[in-house]
Amino acid sequence: MLSVLAFLLVLGVLIFVHELGHLLAAKWSGMYVHRFSIGMGPTIKWATRTIGETEYTLSWLPLGGYVRVATGEEAGSEALEGKAVDDVVVPADRLYENKPVWRRIIFVLGGIVFNLIFAWLVYSGLALKNGRAVDPVTRIGAIDAAALPAGAEALASLPAGTEITAVAGKKVASWGDITDGMLSAPGDAVELTFADGQTVSIPIHQDALVERVQLMQSVTPLRVPIVGELVPSKPAAKAGFAVGDTILAINGAPVTQWVEVTEVLRRSAGVPLTVAVGRTSGRTELQVTPNAEVETDVKGAKQTVGRIGMGVATAFRMEPLGFGAALVAGGQAVADGTVQIWRTIKGMVSSKISNRELGGPILIGQLAGQSARLGVDALLGLMALLSVNLAVFNLLPVPVLDGGQLVFLVVEGVIRRPVPLVIREWAMRAGVAAVLLLMVFAFTNDIRRLLGV
Repeated sequence: MLSVLAFLLVLGVLIFVHELGHLLAAKWSGMYVHRFSIGMGPTIKWATRTIGETEYTLSWLPLGGYVRVATGEEAGSEALEGKAVDDVVVPADRLYENKPVWRRIIFVLGGIVFNLIFAWLVYSGLALKNGRAVDPVTRIGAIDAAALPAGAEALASLPAGTEITAVAGKKVASWGDITDGMLSAPGDAVELTFADGQTVSIPIHQDALVERVQLMQSVTPLRVPIVGELVPSKPAAKAGFAVGDTILAINGAPVTQWVEVTEVLRRSAGVPLTVAVGRTSGRTELQVTPNAEVETDVKGAKQTVGRIGMGVATAFRMEPLGFGAALVAGGQAVADGTVQIWRTIKGMVSSKISNRELGGPILIGQLAGQSARLGVDALLGLMALLSVNLAVFNLLPVPVLDGGQLVFLVVEGVIRRPVPLVIREWAMRAGVAAVLLLMVFAFTNDIRRLLGV
């Protein structure tokens, strides 16, 4: 139920923001607005109100929305927008096609701009509230050789404690700098430079985001084995572990870093363990049995692992941000998200990223539910990311999307006359078909994920 409610909240807010941008741009341009709808298809009668000249409504299909402005032409949009509104006499100067091209461009881009502004405000607000988390670690704790993407095998031989000094030629001062560099390094390779001057070039194209994420997740930072958090009612808390405990040994085998602790726990589901810990009061031994849990690794394989509900203490520090710095951080987050989403689309088109990565409403609902459980900040962060996603998606040159309408307007501005109506009608029908097929494909991927196929 939480996932459903979170899904409706997230999708409803994002659609409202997008369509509000179109509505305000239309009103500013002097266009006659017949209908403002959250949702597609037939309208919900009890959720419909008319204010002034405009009908405000909810529609039955909660996968989009629209602002219907008055026009002397119809270009086949009823398949998604439902039946046409009642006929009214609209002054000629308030029809869409009679407005200057530049005003129509502002109307078309209104939703995209509002989605980006919304994301910027959310990211900026979170940055102002929470500051910026900095993880000063730059030494490698461990490398999961089995999870490394193809071409990164050279990393498997690096010893624990190896210090990374630069990624793609840029010096790094935190683990965040390292992971950001792995994701955003330009070109067709990621180059890592180490403290001894050695460099390793990993041949992963910048559009192959799945492989870059695998690379990022395969390399873990060096962490001292000190307990930083405990989950109530989980085995660690029940066994008597305390925040600040230093893990010294497990079943008599000494441990020197946190990744060694997690490796033993992961392969010991259901197996009793004796853990020696150091405290201010001295050394003591605790008995704990990890719970068996199923997880999906970076390559999509499911496996059973042991967990006890215990997290590592980190050296994270929060750097407070002033108002101006928070606005800059919010803008940078929007820019980074835009670039990553665009690269993902390019990667899918070029087959560098599998189309199986495309998610639909079910995946969004799952992410929304997970984020809601983590708190308001996580849910807002997801909404901001999806808002950027919606903006970029709507810029695609598909006729039924804003990007397709923008193409028509640019062509009209160049040739000094509208694109012939018959061409626009057929293009709109093709665009509707393409969007519906994309939705079906996304739903299919979501169902495959649920079924594990």
